[in-house]
Amino acid sequence: MNTAGRLLSYERRCSLRGTVAPWFVSARVNANEPTVGDLLRSVRLSVMESKGLLDQLIADDRRVLLSKMTRRTFRKLDTLFHEGDPGDTLHTIVKGHVAIRCSTPAGDVATLTVLGTGASFGEQALLSTDSVRTASAVALDVVETRALHRNEFDALRRANPTVERFLTEALAAQVRRLSAQLVEALYVPADTRVVRRVVMLADLYVDGQGPINVPLRQDDVASMAGTARPTANRVLKQLESDGLISLARGRLEVLDLVALRRRAR
Repeated sequence: MNTAGRLLSYERRCSLRGTVAPWFVSARVNANEPTVGDLLRSVRLSVMESKGLLDQLIADDRRVLLSKMTRRTFRKLDTLFHEGDPGDTLHTIVKGHVAIRCSTPAGDVATLTVLGTGASFGEQALLSTDSVRTASAVALDVVETRALHRNEFDALRRANPTVERFLTEALAAQVRRLSAQLVEALYVPADTRVVRRVVMLADLYVDGQGPINVPLRQDDVASMAGTARPTANRVLKQLESDGLISLARGRLEVLDLVALRRRAR
């Protein structure tokens, strides 16, 4: 199956349905719509937006929303929820990193993305009483979240309609991010996509000076980039040969993030 076919299969499996394709198609045929470059740049913008959704609320609304959220803690490799589970809770990460994974038509498990402090996920659970998780969420280290149950959110937005902006912003950021990632998968070479995923992970795990330790497997990097393991392995080996990263079992270290960013352009 070619790249387009694989991405469309992921789209069906992860219940993206038609929310991405209309924007993608219009971007190709309508000169007044965003260009491919605009959509690719929106990947970075939407990631930044998702990291600060609470910050976009005014102080009073933020305090009210936080008062309804429950503190949850998870150990490394704990599953926050499984694909196919009933969904009723949105999570915002306070500490740690969470991998979002879903099943492929071939029965494998693909890592779609990794989220860090400030990011929210599971927002579709707030939309309806019959919501089902379209992917699994797994703690990659010790994770702390603030969880918002659908019942609490429904009561909150009835009393304070402006709080609904939180959900609107979360869904809008998700649509922009998925649209841009689909265009990237179809138009950007696999080698560049692999480098970009390494840069993204480095930004999530950077902690002061020195090498950046990213505790993920090459399989994870490959599926996040939408390519095969041999392709990701070849690209990562070349980056290691060039002195930009160091590879070890189950992890990689970023040695020169500045040079890696240049390579990702």
